[in-house]
Amino acid sequence: MVKLILLGLLAGAFFSSTFVLNELMSSVGGHWFWSASLRYVFMLLLVSLIIIAQHGIGRIKQLSALFAQNPIFWCVTGGIGFGLFYAGICYAADHVSGWVVAATFMFTVVSSLFILMAFGQRFEKKIFFYAFLIFTGVVLVNLSEGLNADIHDQAPLFEILLYGALPALIAAFSYPLGNQLVWQASSNAKSSAAFNPDMTTEELLDSTANTNNVADSRVTRYLTAKIPSFETLLLQSSFNKIWLMTLGSLPFWLILATVIRPPLPAASQVFNTFLVALLAGVVATGLFLYAREEAKTSSEVAGVDATQASEVIFALVGGMVLLNNPMPSALGLLGVVIIILGLILFAKNN
Repeated sequence: MVKLILLGLLAGAFFSSTFVLNELMSSVGGHWFWSASLRYVFMLLLVSLIIIAQHGIGRIKQLSALFAQNPIFWCVTGGIGFGLFYAGICYAADHVSGWVVAATFMFTVVSSLFILMAFGQRFEKKIFFYAFLIFTGVVLVNLSEGLNADIHDQAPLFEILLYGALPALIAAFSYPLGNQLVWQASSNAKSSAAFNPDMTTEELLDSTANTNNVADSRVTRYLTAKIPSFETLLLQSSFNKIWLMTLGSLPFWLILATVIRPPLPAASQVFNTFLVALLAGVVATGLFLYAREEAKTSSEVAGVDATQASEVIFALVGGMVLLNNPMPSALGLLGVVIIILGLILFAKNN
């Protein structure tokens, strides 16, 4: 168990590089669009190399064929789960400290509850108390940042919330939504009825009425059944899903580039974005998934999940050491403690 916790903490340290490096790039004038979009260009390259090393070039051809089966689905899930998610993270980094973005993004644990409920899952009431704790901590962290900025005649609290907290909260909803859509598409494939595109609405409702992950709501069952299914084992691999969603996110970045028309990035920003893709996108993800796979009991899985709360601490320390950020106020530190407590309780009971 100690080994798994250490691996989880190491993954949290690498994950936190996202928030520190994004703040660094913002502080030297790098446009947030390049910090966001270039990460996924590099991610596509790096993950492709990993897949080829593991399974050969033939696996990339298989994934390309799978993408071509329903490109709209992959563009929607990639655009939401990766595009909108990381655009929100990088935009927020332009307006608040990296540790504040990290703390606010921890709200994704709460947003995941609402998304899973929309897909029919139910939870014990105590889970919502833990979610409330996390929400309270997020509010305190952002109030601390806003009040501190106001004292130093920087952006007022309203702007901190609008340009910092709101984009990070949008990211906190986008990431689990995109991933849940992909999971649901894979889950639908387990039902042979899901493969018949000519089913009537009533047949769709009946075919999903008895599944474990879909609620009794007719609307929920109908929407779930309308998500496409893919009759393949390829979606059992996390790296395959990352590849498909990353490729699907590219149209989102192209459209955003056309709308924003950002100035070209400096070489330092390109390099730092590559580091984010490598450290957070590949190393951190690999360590975290490995630790989770090595866990043999639910308590060990919960322990690994809880280590992700360390991202806030690593981002806070990293910002202070590398960017000379000031120590947060007592209100901000209290918010961090409450967030971490809520995450630990949440993981322990799941």
